[in-house]
Amino acid sequence: MILAGKDKGKTGKVLQVFPEKQRASIEGLNLLIKHLRPRREGEKGQRIEFPSPLNMSNVMLVCTKCGKPTRVSYQISETAGGDGKKTKVRVCKKCKQVID
Repeated sequence: MILAGKDKGKTGKVLQVFPEKQRASIEGLNLLIKHLRPRREGEKGQRIEFPSPLNMSNVMLVCTKCGKPTRVSYQISETAGGDGKKTKVRVCKKCKQVID
């Protein structure tokens, strides 16, 4: 879910994450239009829409269980196989359920 900007309140699927720049690109949101000149004579120019990356501070994860935007906490849990392996899982702060 987007928290700020022209698409505030809308939700979408994350396409790409750029951790070094603290940015994320979301499908169908924060669209920018790029105009391309015609390459040959007689050809028409084009308008290309593409999702522009936005700052991670303006994006929040939506819980799959309760459907609300939430912060994420982490827990270390044992795997179901009983082999003693431990994994780090994300947990919803509102409903306390594991997020897949």
